[in-house]
Amino acid sequence: MSILIDRDTRVLVQGITGKVGSFQTRRMLEHGTQIVAGVTPGKGGATVYDVPVYDFVRDAAASESIDAVISFVPARFVRDAALEAIESRIPLLVLTAADLPIHDIMDILNSAKAHGVSVLGPDTSGLVAPGRCKLGVHPDRVLREGSIGVVSKSGALSYEVCKQLTEAGFGQSTVVGIGGGPLWDLNQPEVLQLFEEDPLTEAIVLLGEVGGTMEHDAAAVIQKRISKPVIALIVGRSAPEGARMGHAGAIVGSRQETAESKIQALQNAGASIARTPAEIVTLLKGER
Repeated sequence: MSILIDRDTRVLVQGITGKVGSFQTRRMLEHGTQIVAGVTPGKGGATVYDVPVYDFVRDAAASESIDAVISFVPARFVRDAALEAIESRIPLLVLTAADLPIHDIMDILNSAKAHGVSVLGPDTSGLVAPGRCKLGVHPDRVLREGSIGVVSKSGALSYEVCKQLTEAGFGQSTVVGIGGGPLWDLNQPEVLQLFEEDPLTEAIVLLGEVGGTMEHDAAAVIQKRISKPVIALIVGRSAPEGARMGHAGAIVGSRQETAESKIQALQNAGASIARTPAEIVTLLKGER
């Protein structure tokens, strides 16, 4: 098994006819993802790699059973596209675009909550259940089907960690990129709980960074609810106060938002702490 997606997940791609959307559609199809529809206004009736294209999400939803939407729509159009998907009550929406205005993100998250839709992102690399389904841009060569759950704010960091896991013989059950913030729907504590309930996942890797207090919330969940081994890597230990370190949410604004504070909280909760991606492999070998 995996979390959030599996072999049977039926997917719609927003922005499927664009350069990025069409390229990633091909890569996701090659991974085994069931892409049943795409949407680009004005391109209804076309096909992309034999996937039918519709003008509106409602038209696609009327013709196909859809479980998840992944959006490759440019940032300035994301709000309208996301609200359209949410109004069709498709259970999962993955938003890859970065640098959305905060008020757009708030509108999307508020609407999603009202309609019972889960949102991953924005600014997410997506999620992938290796060998079964991919909704995002993770490079296939770093992945391997297995039993290690990975949750990360950073896409690039998750690629490096998965590469090292795969080379060491540790496959992944699901890799979830929650995005760089500063606002989230699906977050680290929720994904940790999903991994805890997933019978395939035997251990969890949590990849965090400076900024915000989500890792403290994750630590509280680990201490109270997670029985599986958790290995955490928090990057940005040398980040100066007030500096933005790549992601919108990666700004050290208080003592609680520093890497060391988060590392201490996670360690106190029972997580094993890695200082480098290579140390994650070493710690996992110690769990065997």
